[in-house]
Amino acid sequence: MSKLRILYAATEILPFLQTTKVAEFLNTLPQSMQERGMEIRIFVPKFGIINERKNRLHEVVRLSGINIAVGDDEKPLVIKVASIPNAKLQVYFIDNEDYFQRKSVFVDKNNNFHQDNDERAIFFCKGVLETVKKLGWQPDIVHCNDWMTGLIPLYLKTTYKKDPIFKDSKSIFTVYNHEYKHKFEGDLLEKVKMLDIDNSMLASLQEADLDSFIKVGMEYADSVIKTNENFSENINALFSEFVETNKNINTISADDNLCDSYFNLYNELSR
Repeated sequence: MSKLRILYAATEILPFLQTTKVAEFLNTLPQSMQERGMEIRIFVPKFGIINERKNRLHEVVRLSGINIAVGDDEKPLVIKVASIPNAKLQVYFIDNEDYFQRKSVFVDKNNNFHQDNDERAIFFCKGVLETVKKLGWQPDIVHCNDWMTGLIPLYLKTTYKKDPIFKDSKSIFTVYNHEYKHKFEGDLLEKVKMLDIDNSMLASLQEADLDSFIKVGMEYADSVIKTNENFSENINALFSEFVETNKNINTISADDNLCDSYFNLYNELSR
């Protein structure tokens, strides 16, 4: 039995929130890996539509209180946890009053894209890594899911690569489809920057849209996963571009072999 440590970062997870296939995937895969002997940690944003009382979320005071820089601003990080019913798995929720208290995910009640979704993503990615540092838990594999987690592979290859917690960590980035066409305002590159990151490393973010987050995730991850969805032309173009640069892209289908495929991939990457 493998004793690998797997960190999952994603936009959502059942039963707390589901707007896409990501939530179902994150409910299934970590449980299967835990049953195979792996140590699991799961991180998602604490979007305001998640009912804290119903889902029995509570704040972990010893992990909260870090300030996370987003550009020139610093925002306090709040960590909450809850258990998945009928599974011995805890989920860590990244929270902040300014970014995650609104009763919506990425769009408002008029279907307008939140202008600060880029900052929310930056805060989430940094918040995950800082919380794991505070936990003192060394992940072998950091499995990032969907655009909002796209900066984590970048940070692992730059700012955090010499940190004892992450020095041996490998990252996986699973790409999902989306329909958002929004372009972010302001200087995205300056907001994203951390120690040991300069503009030359952020070329993939120049377009300042959601696909930019996907592109940077694909660029810096050790392995890229293409699900068997019907992708938009934009995302298919990203895959084509990365195939030309000999990037390692795996296609893993949502079938009976899904858990076996990931189990083998995790073990292969950790060697």
